[in-house]
Amino acid sequence: MDFSVTVTSHGRWEILRVGGEIDMATAPRFRQRLRAVIDTGAHHVVIDLSEVDFIDSTGLGVLLGAVKRVRGEGGDIRLVTTGTRLTGLIEITRLDRMLDVFDTVAAAVADPGDAGEPER
Repeated sequence: MDFSVTVTSHGRWEILRVGGEIDMATAPRFRQRLRAVIDTGAHHVVIDLSEVDFIDSTGLGVLLGAVKRVRGEGGDIRLVTTGTRLTGLIEITRLDRMLDVFDTVAAAVADPGDAGEPER
């Protein structure tokens, strides 16, 4: 499957919609796009993985690196996942303890005071 990343904005949030597989071959492109967004000063980033079929340890490393960088600048990264396999991987690796994980982009960009608990 092809790899793709599109970037849109919603209020203070930059949304990266990722599609395909994030593995050794595509992780450098994912890292590059994510860094480019963060380098523009984005401190509130939603990474929509709902169209991702597979992510390996290299892709997970890209996510962790971005989390450290954005949080180091006082920001936040949120994930959107819908596939049970990907959601299971995020739980097994305990990324769900580091990041808020949502079922939809709308829930991820909602004001935490309005959204209540994150959808898991």
